[in-house]
Amino acid sequence: MQREIFIRFALLFFCLMLWVKNFTYLSFPILVLAWFLDGGLKKFKRLLHEPLVQAILILCLALAAGLLWSDFSGDNRLKWMKYFVLLIYIPFFSLLNAARLQFVFVTLLTGYACVVSIGVHQWLLTGAQGITLLNISYLGFSAILGIGVVVAVYFAGASRAVLFRVLFWVIAFLLFFIQFNQSARGLLIATLITVSFLIFLQYRINVKKYLMLMTSIMLVCIIFAVNSSVFQHRIAQFKQDIVQLQQGNYKTSVGYRLAIWDVGLDGISRQPLLGHGTGSPASYFESNILTYKGGVYKELPEFQDTSHFHNDWIEMGMHLGLLGLLVFAFLLWSWYRSFKISGLSIFGAALMVFVFLAGLTDTFMLYNRAPVLLLVVTAMFVSWQNKMKIDADKLKSTVHTTLIV
Repeated sequence: MQREIFIRFALLFFCLMLWVKNFTYLSFPILVLAWFLDGGLKKFKRLLHEPLVQAILILCLALAAGLLWSDFSGDNRLKWMKYFVLLIYIPFFSLLNAARLQFVFVTLLTGYACVVSIGVHQWLLTGAQGITLLNISYLGFSAILGIGVVVAVYFAGASRAVLFRVLFWVIAFLLFFIQFNQSARGLLIATLITVSFLIFLQYRINVKKYLMLMTSIMLVCIIFAVNSSVFQHRIAQFKQDIVQLQQGNYKTSVGYRLAIWDVGLDGISRQPLLGHGTGSPASYFESNILTYKGGVYKELPEFQDTSHFHNDWIEMGMHLGLLGLLVFAFLLWSWYRSFKISGLSIFGAALMVFVFLAGLTDTFMLYNRAPVLLLVVTAMFVSWQNKMKIDADKLKSTVHTTLIV
């Protein structure tokens, strides 16, 4: 009983601390200790059969190996260490049994609702982006909202009761409205495309329903866009960035991304197989822009500190070259396979589309909370589906035994 209380405390603490910056320093050791007490090492061999667990371990091993040919002396930012946070999935997923699943679900849902409420309160009260209290940037908050929208839309399509369908659609539109008023253009577009893709997968057989839903979403987007001063400001800023770019000024949001992608792709072409080594992308950018294309980008560090390449694929390619790209693609594919094996292929495909699109304009996998939130959602969905399968098999076995008797 004491062990079970500690395990539940560890899961509760992890779900609550998920929203706090640098939460891993506090919650990860407690979660791992609970995993050991729950016989985690004995279960580890079975966990290795999970596709996502395999992919996470391979990614971390590849990054560790990349240190052998890396040269990042003087770079103390260590952004790449955030990839190792994915290892949290192993103890968390292992600890989720049927008795603890509902408890964890309620805790996570409560924490998510509180975080969204704090963000909405700050936005309505001060008009500020993100959540200052929890040190969540507007990008991180937008990513959290986007994940919530995708999950709500999935439940809206999967629910059989009309009341629940309506409820989840209302939740999805509310979260989408809040996301419309955050300044993350790339994540907003990623959410919209993912939702469209998810609706297509869910309603592709019923063309009439699909067209009705897509028309409704487009109308809602138009209404949100017309009534969102934040969205209109970002559109105006985008147009201004394009004008500045045509004049050769890269000290804008769009210009900086195009410049850093240009340097990143050039860096990958110079070391295509194994990259420049784990931890070296940021220092590579700052040292090469002085001479690259005559130094046209040399003043960019004054505009923004260089910490990553604002693209998951370029970032991984700079670290590990083709090896890194293959390993990262294997991660997304294995992530999807974990859903597919559990009978959640539609939901898994939608989430991977979101991760892929979000990673095109920023390093989504280096965010502080969003990737871990996705891992927690994955663990809960897969565990719940496995529980449903076990219950169904038990029911079939009982019916079969009864018939024989």
